[in-house]
Amino acid sequence: MSNHVDTTTVNRDSAHATFDTKPIWRTFWILLGITLVELALATIHLKTGFPPKYVLNGVYLILTCAKAFYIIAEFMHLRHEVKNLIMTIAVPAMLFIWFAIAFLADGNSYRELRNRYDRYHVEQNNTKVAPAGGEEAPTQPAKKPGSPE
Repeated sequence: MSNHVDTTTVNRDSAHATFDTKPIWRTFWILLGITLVELALATIHLKTGFPPKYVLNGVYLILTCAKAFYIIAEFMHLRHEVKNLIMTIAVPAMLFIWFAIAFLADGNSYRELRNRYDRYHVEQNNTKVAPAGGEEAPTQPAKKPGSPE
């Protein structure tokens, strides 16, 4: 016991913990720049109608994916990892994007088919509503699609 050496003492003068905030600010400015580009495109589209909405949606999708992958690289520290680990995380993320697009397309197809073949839904959409000014609406019900007359 007398030969016991205390190794728990730390030389506090030579071990200053420094935290570099440059990468955090760089990440902030890059993400802010991409977001400002998205906002500028939306503002231009609302005021002028250019670019067309389908083009704008594609640009939004690309910019959002760029932000998502940049966040994954920075905050999950994947930028400094082995390529196989990066692919293990990036490929399922890309598949998730594909799933989202597939489900949106399927939902839109269902909506279009429902509007085409559901007679009650079509009839409900074509029914005239009384004007708000107190005038009376026509007493004749809306003509049903596919009925004679």
